[in-house]
Amino acid sequence: MPNNNTQFSHFEPYPIVEGEEYMNEKQEDHFRAILNEWKRELMEEVDSTIHHLQEEATNFADPSDRASQEEEFSLELRTRDRERKLIKKINEALERIDEEDYGYCDACGIEIGIRRLEARPTATLCIDCKTLAEIKEKQTGG
Repeated sequence: MPNNNTQFSHFEPYPIVEGEEYMNEKQEDHFRAILNEWKRELMEEVDSTIHHLQEEATNFADPSDRASQEEEFSLELRTRDRERKLIKKINEALERIDEEDYGYCDACGIEIGIRRLEARPTATLCIDCKTLAEIKEKQTGG
């Protein structure tokens, strides 16, 4: 499944059949499974971070030890915040599947594509619209 960098560690690519209807029930089930597994893994990481922070919280007498621990905790919390935002995107993608709106570009309405969605299951733009958005962002300094 995807991790923080949206790379999959274990999933079977969808076997695309020539002439098959795009985003049919089997494809929706495929992506629902990917998204739910990804969400489950992220939630486990959140739980492990909470346990780690609770177990490792030590009041060091040495200021440099205390600063190192605070920096480590700060980094973990920033990572978890990114994952929290990712979980929100996963939930939105699951809602789009339920509404039969998943897999279509928000900007132009065309099919995003099975392989692109497998690479980035929370994608809401086709590759052309995403590329155009990135070019515009670079031009405006965003």
